[in-house]
Amino acid sequence: MASSSITKTIPIMAIPNFNVCHKLELIKEEAKSGDPKLQGEEEELSYEFREMLESLPKERGWRTRYLYLFQGFWCQSKEIQAIMSFQKHFKSHQNDVVLATIPKSGTTWLKALTFTVLNRHRFDPVSSTTDHPLLTSNPHDLVPFFEYKLYANGDVPDLSGLASPRTFATHVPFGSLKDSIEEPGVKVVYLCRNPFDTFISSWHYINNIKSEAVSPVSLEEGFDLYCRGVIGFGPFWEHMLGYWKESLRTPEKVLFLRYEDLKQDIESNLKKLASFLGVPFTEEEEQKGVVHAISDLCSFENLKKLEVNKSSKSIKNFENRHLFRKGEVSDWVNYLSPPQAERLSALVDDKLGGSDLTFRYN
Repeated sequence: MASSSITKTIPIMAIPNFNVCHKLELIKEEAKSGDPKLQGEEEELSYEFREMLESLPKERGWRTRYLYLFQGFWCQSKEIQAIMSFQKHFKSHQNDVVLATIPKSGTTWLKALTFTVLNRHRFDPVSSTTDHPLLTSNPHDLVPFFEYKLYANGDVPDLSGLASPRTFATHVPFGSLKDSIEEPGVKVVYLCRNPFDTFISSWHYINNIKSEAVSPVSLEEGFDLYCRGVIGFGPFWEHMLGYWKESLRTPEKVLFLRYEDLKQDIESNLKKLASFLGVPFTEEEEQKGVVHAISDLCSFENLKKLEVNKSSKSIKNFENRHLFRKGEVSDWVNYLSPPQAERLSALVDDKLGGSDLTFRYN
């Protein structure tokens, strides 16, 4: 049974009602009036695509003006454009690896770990103290997002020249990803973080990178949106449950990892990750210290201090430095009031209870 106490381990669609007709007229009037906020967000989108957007429920956005309810989850207009291109054109290959997360759940860390594990024979993490790609490239450049890099703006990339195993990343829920990865041998690694810390990390990050045309999201407003499921690629409970259930159904295809487990015992989880990907560590490698070296190379502390992660930009025009804030477990206690913590705890109990999906919050 799920516990409502946030000091204990807590196990893990409702769609909000909208007056759609009123909202459609609002969009049309804003478009006619030349609202600069709307133009800045959607000026590069085709007329046909904007017409499609007008058919979707929308809510106040976090870093752009609106979030739209698309295929059962919330996302921005440019993300919808990229996802549609991805779903139409991407062809999976045997041995492809897809890293999946909901935003601010340790995506950058997972990319660094996976890239280093898969490429350790090419770039020895023990001896490559000055020329390892992670020292000069952000993990998001080494493992590209489908929706933010490869298919951004509706592009159709040529992926034929990529070496196997091709490694990609996405925030897309499993229900909207599954048809694109049906090829036998495709592996999915999902990293999940407790919903309390995920919210706080998201709130900080989005307010740091949002457009100046969009007003800041207060903690109270953001928390209410989050608890209603209105956040990028949310509701968070649907996102988590989609990958969790698939990992139980097809454990050979989907590996479900927890952020808090990696923080507590990174080396055991690195071994689990390597084995799942078909490249287990040998006894010789363990004796040589390869596992420990990967852990150190990919640590939050090491990545944060690298120059490439202080000044460069890897995701759209967002500065890499905003990707590295604290990386701690239980930072939420410094922000959420007791009533807020109680509300989110009850929501987790309600949405994830009975699924056997549990988290550690301390």
